[in-house]
Amino acid sequence: MAHVSRNQKALLTRIRRIAGQVAGLEKALLEEADCGDVLVQIAAAKGAMHALMMEVLVGHLDEHVVTEADPDARRQEAEVLVKLLRGFGK
Repeated sequence: MAHVSRNQKALLTRIRRIAGQVAGLEKALLEEADCGDVLVQIAAAKGAMHALMMEVLVGHLDEHVVTEADPDARRQEAEVLVKLLRGFGK
């Protein structure tokens, strides 16, 4: 997954932002914040995780499926993504 290594700094920045959002969510729960505020924080963390997943997914598609010359390797990588998406939809 060279695309993950190549984009490591940006991905780590996203992950650290998500970690901060989750820490803020924990703090809000410990401080018994208003449930509306907690829901907003949960939605923000979920959105950030989705954006991270989409960034890695797009890189995977581009590097391991679209530009893959070997049809068998391309098919295998596409199957990996199908399994991931089926699991994500549950």
